[in-house]
Amino acid sequence: MRSNQDYKNAALTALKGKWTPSVLCTLVYFAISSVPYAFSGTESVVSFFISLACSICVLMPLEVGLYAALRGLYLEGDERVIENTFRIGFGNWVHHVSGMLLVAVFTFLWTLLLIIPGIVKGLAYTLTPFILKEKPELSPNEAIELSMKMMDGHKWDFFLLCLSFIGWYLLSIFTLCIGLLWVMPYQYTTIVAFYEDVKAEYESKQVSVA
Repeated sequence: MRSNQDYKNAALTALKGKWTPSVLCTLVYFAISSVPYAFSGTESVVSFFISLACSICVLMPLEVGLYAALRGLYLEGDERVIENTFRIGFGNWVHHVSGMLLVAVFTFLWTLLLIIPGIVKGLAYTLTPFILKEKPELSPNEAIELSMKMMDGHKWDFFLLCLSFIGWYLLSIFTLCIGLLWVMPYQYTTIVAFYEDVKAEYESKQVSVA
């Protein structure tokens, strides 16, 4: 496993000269993400369910698509980030929604026990979006279980990796959050680099066991 700075450098190398499609995709994602909040501001049961449905039916598959699109940019230099986000995210819509919804439900239930268990489980489920895309033959529950196995021994590493972006997010406040358009693809691409290492290590262990 590489250091956090190595993952960040790998992400910056992949994004070099390709920031525009990544930033535009993030802008579109933020615009769509704001829709549920528009409805949640009104005190109505109907508005609540519209907001919830939008989050589940649109944002969850888009998250799978965004990770996959940035992975394509990271591995192959594919700049069709917006197109790939929507095409992949909604391409296997039921599978992606089911998996991400299950992650949200499991995380919520663990959080009801105590905050810490919820955080730990959330970290364990981190790789589910990648697995849902790469292994569509797995059921949503199997994808989550595989994520837990792959993250075994790496949850703290991932926590520290995410923590290292706090400074960038704080700095974005001073840009009226406009800086988030660059920080988000930077962080997501860094997570892609992290996933590639965890995946390679896990597959190597599986070969050794076999």
